[in-house]
Amino acid sequence: MGPEFGRLAYVRHIITYSLSPFEQRPFAKYFSVGLPNLWRRFRGQVLRVGPLFMAGYALYLWAIEEEQRLKRKNPADYVNDE
Repeated sequence: MGPEFGRLAYVRHIITYSLSPFEQRPFAKYFSVGLPNLWRRFRGQVLRVGPLFMAGYALYLWAIEEEQRLKRKNPADYVNDE
């Protein structure tokens, strides 16, 4: 019938490695290495990304207020209507 699915072709020059899920430790050194590294990376990028996010949020708030203002009717336009 043919090769089974997943072994349909022979690919050369590709090396794959695998590790048994029973041998993995997903939270190894999480508190001693992972969290300090996360904090270091955050401090390194916050001054680069933070102002852009704040400017974008300020622009978003301004656009929402402007849209709400433009949607309202001007009462002075209807003073002489009956």
